[in-house]
Amino acid sequence: MNLAVNNLSLLFSGLMVVVALGISYKEKLGFTKEIIVGVIRAIIQLVCVGYLLKYIFQVNNQLLTIAMAIIIVINASANAKKRSKQIKNGFLLSFIAIGCSTGVTISLLVLSGSIKFIPSQIIPISGMIASNSMVAIGLCYRSLDSLFHDQRQAILEKLSLGADIKLASLPILRQSIRTGMSPTIDSAKTVGIVSLPGMMSGLIFAGVDPVHAIKYQIMVTFMLLSATSIGSIIATYLAYKSYYNEQKQLII
Repeated sequence: MNLAVNNLSLLFSGLMVVVALGISYKEKLGFTKEIIVGVIRAIIQLVCVGYLLKYIFQVNNQLLTIAMAIIIVINASANAKKRSKQIKNGFLLSFIAIGCSTGVTISLLVLSGSIKFIPSQIIPISGMIASNSMVAIGLCYRSLDSLFHDQRQAILEKLSLGADIKLASLPILRQSIRTGMSPTIDSAKTVGIVSLPGMMSGLIFAGVDPVHAIKYQIMVTFMLLSATSIGSIIATYLAYKSYYNEQKQLII
């Protein structure tokens, strides 16, 4: 099946952005500049990535594939750290969490034979895992900020009674991990009923038998559940110590 997407088609589809701009202007949402900048950045980034991936796919070099996956993890980590100003070394903690979730998940997929270690499979899968881990970790960070602020008195009371910082923070850690994992779990519950996700929709749109497309989507669902759980747990347990000083006193 050949997809007929030409420059004229893209121009007409771009008119839909005008709808978003019109709503933003009419309702005075203040998103006009952000929408324009976002669209321009998306076009430039996608064009650059498209040509870069075309080159990497043609070369089919493992080192380039790994380098591209690392770049994806670095960018995801940089975005995740912005979700909290309280956490020290946010980029490093995010890089460890996203790197582990991506590395472990891809390793399992390759070893099981689900995917091959070739750029056309490793790079898109890395992007899916890293982006979902990034969102989950960002939610964990926001939850930590909110819960440590709201439950400050309860934590101080636990510390005064002799609890160590991990025990005093445990309910917050569990709630933050649940918050990070919730979107992926909710998505898994509704996949195929409410939504037809990207992998499945793309394959069906390209003419692949829906039954085969479903198998790939099931794999992706399992993959994302694994990745977000690993990323959320690692990030949360590494980050919570930032809310205490060296004397194990709450600093928020």
